[in-house]
Amino acid sequence: MTAARQAFTRESADARRADLIEATAAVLAEHGLAGTNVRAICAKAGVSPGLLRHYFGGIDDLVAATYQATSDRMDAIFAASEDAAGADPRARLTAYLTASFRPPVTDPELLGAWTAFWALARSDARMAEIHAESYAGYRARLGELLALCGAADAGRLAIMLTAMVDGLWLELSLDPESFGAEAAVQMVERAVGALLP
Repeated sequence: MTAARQAFTRESADARRADLIEATAAVLAEHGLAGTNVRAICAKAGVSPGLLRHYFGGIDDLVAATYQATSDRMDAIFAASEDAAGADPRARLTAYLTASFRPPVTDPELLGAWTAFWALARSDARMAEIHAESYAGYRARLGELLALCGAADAGRLAIMLTAMVDGLWLELSLDPESFGAEAAVQMVERAVGALLP
């Protein structure tokens, strides 16, 4: 009986932490950094401030956990897109790059949360570390895919393509009518075609 009770408690704690992380992302997206506070997060999650402090040391810990969870979610989305593309290295590369222009990465709420994370990464060491690790992982995988496609200097190309994808994603998120997701995909495909042998 004790083992079953412990497993249930652990799942419940994980679910509550996940609910708080989800609520934090939603509040960041809706109200930005200025409107993100313990009261707003707890109201969104339907819990008391004491519960937030029970699972996280405070709002800074919760926001950092939210950034990490969001980064992990994006990594999983990019990996799934790559895997769905089959065995061809070029198709896998294109799928990895263009996943940023398809749901759920194009969710408008993600823009609000992501820009808050970027802003915090400039002034908070822990957020900067999460940012650095996340982007390093993305660029490393992109470099591997480029190398499999025969690219010379794959590391530098990965930096350039990451910046291109981020810029297109940001512009598309700010104004979905500006050029559209399919145009963004075509731009990235053209860039990849010009850069690869």
